[in-house]
Amino acid sequence: MQKEVYLTHEKLEKIKTELEELRRVRRPEIVARIKEARALGDLSENAEYHSAREEQGFIEGKIEELEYMVKNARMVDEGGKAKDRVGVGSKVICSIEKDGKIEFMIVGSAEADPTSGKISNESPIGKALMGKKVGEAVEVAIPAGNVKYKIVSIK
Repeated sequence: MQKEVYLTHEKLEKIKTELEELRRVRRPEIVARIKEARALGDLSENAEYHSAREEQGFIEGKIEELEYMVKNARMVDEGGKAKDRVGVGSKVICSIEKDGKIEFMIVGSAEADPTSGKISNESPIGKALMGKKVGEAVEVAIPAGNVKYKIVSIK
């Protein structure tokens, strides 16, 4: 069973652009490098050839990963109506014991960036918040200990 990949429209467009770059530019470049390296002779001791083949494997793997993401993308609603439950695409403001308030946007794992407030729906905090309503509290085990988050609002 294929896993859905939650993406914003912006992230999907970035993935498509990267995929196109890999297919149209990087793949032909690496094929040309392999061809040049083969022309140098003995492949068993040809470092350039082995390096190019290794890079080709990496590029093909990245292409496959991005194709999977595009094929299985599920678009995230990034705004609009206020929601009554936390879901992917929700902006959630929580109060934290002793620390005040914090805002998160729940995103798919491909877009997670905790430093900018985007947490994955698969992270411990994201999992705990999913499906909850305003006023509900969750307790999450983090390396520093258990932290209690109370949902103040969902956008």
